[in-house]
Amino acid sequence: MTPETLGADAVDIAIAQGIDLDGTPIPPLRLALYHEVMALEANRQRSGVANTMRSRIIRIGAKHLPLETLNEKLIQADFAPLKPKEIAFYYGEK
Repeated sequence: MTPETLGADAVDIAIAQGIDLDGTPIPPLRLALYHEVMALEANRQRSGVANTMRSRIIRIGAKHLPLETLNEKLIQADFAPLKPKEIAFYYGEK
């Protein structure tokens, strides 16, 4: 691991440079598709910061925290607890 491959910004920097974290070029068609989809997302109406925060916490937190811990932390922070469909998606059988 190097500082260039750590943290949330590492991927964004690599994409901007067109080079994967291992130093290999990202194929142009993949970059084009990524930019197309990100442009669509940039133009999407947002429903609110709290909803986006909760979604990001769940999406990323599920990679690092056990279900019970993440659910407890959501409740402590006054977010809605995990929904059954979120539990199934993020913690279901892989």
